[in-house]
Amino acid sequence: MATLKVPPNSPPPSEDSEQLRKAFQGWGTNEALIISILAHRNAVQRKLIREAYNVAYGEDLLKDLDKELSSDFERIVLLWTLDPAERDAFLANEATKKLTFSHWVLLEIATTRSSIDLLKAKQAYQSRFKKSIEEDVAYYTSGDIRKLLVPLVSTYRYEGEEVSMTLAKSEAKLLHEKISNKTYNDEELIRILSTRSRAQLAATLNHYKDEFGNAINKDLKTDPKDEYLKLLRAAIKCLTFPEKYFAKVLRLAINKLGTDEWALTRVVATRAEVDLQRVGEEYQRRNSIPLDRAIANDTSGDYEKFLLALAGHDN
Repeated sequence: MATLKVPPNSPPPSEDSEQLRKAFQGWGTNEALIISILAHRNAVQRKLIREAYNVAYGEDLLKDLDKELSSDFERIVLLWTLDPAERDAFLANEATKKLTFSHWVLLEIATTRSSIDLLKAKQAYQSRFKKSIEEDVAYYTSGDIRKLLVPLVSTYRYEGEEVSMTLAKSEAKLLHEKISNKTYNDEELIRILSTRSRAQLAATLNHYKDEFGNAINKDLKTDPKDEYLKLLRAAIKCLTFPEKYFAKVLRLAINKLGTDEWALTRVVATRAEVDLQRVGEEYQRRNSIPLDRAIANDTSGDYEKFLLALAGHDN
């Protein structure tokens, strides 16, 4: 479930865009006004606000926000204001760059989005960067990681609930054979993970556990330092229990050694309209502290206020 709180009678986009324009004028920026509007509008409303702003002032709202804001607050506001498909395209492209390279971001986009949302992200990527996600992922990765990530970003999974138990049994057996033989990069293993529907995968992995005694990810923990195996386990977690995956990302982002603001920003911005409530419940179950309190303890200022508003706790 989403955590975003949208007022039942939101003003029209033209009024919101006028208020945002006012927030940029005069001495200093009115951050509180920006938060009160953008952190309480859904994706459709934000798109209409951007269009209204462009019509009224002949300028791009994102560029004006970029000029007016700075640091972590700027990043969360910009990521949030983007259309979800544009946001995923931007994050995926950033994840292929040398200084901000991240297998994890590419994996998240490939495995936690619905088929239609992944397709929209790929279209947005082509429109903005004049090339495909697939070719960039293939070009900037290598070896087993490329072997896993390219099929994952290339797929269009069936989204229905229908399941074949015969198939679940045969593919659970096949997965167990490959893992027992330590052929973790086998193309049949990758084929199953990258093409089967989530419902079919859940049935296969349940049968795997019942038949062979361990959850598949336990059998894939043979070498905790192996980057490919880490990614493989994360792919399985994302495809079966995304809320557990994101709760762990948040736990690692909010810790005593300092905050990973990029990870925190990314998860809140990309999940607030999807399943951040479930992620928060899983986070509290594992860490014995509510997510909003953990965020408040670790962040400050307008950045904290915006994050908490998206998490449904801005008061």
